Amino acid sequence: MSQKVFAGTTVDVNEEGYMTDSTQWTKEIAKEIATEENIDLTDKHLAVCEFLRDKQSKGENITIRSVGNSGIIDIKGFYQLFPGAPMKKAAKIAGIPKPASCV
Repeated sequence: MSQKVFAGTTVDVNEEGYMTDSTQWTKEIAKEIATEENIDLTDKHLAVCEFLRDKQSKGENITIRSVGNSGIIDIKGFYQLFPGAPMKKAAKIAGIPKPASCV
């Protein structure tokens, strides 16, 4: 396990850069991770991150479909917010483990 500094806070990350302790997450950390992913974090991004964090904390399955059915954003919008690999990027920014549905 490695460590990385975001927003002046040292956090634990795995070999892919995902936080291993989601309790260390803050919106400031999310902003810095988003910058690394070439994403300008907006309130909509944060709403998706909060949704993912809530689902993960309840042990629920996180999928692109669940995000599309969240009422926050549709699937097309999700891909626009997090281009390339939306679930991987959103999970990383949200400070949660990479979902099992991601390769």
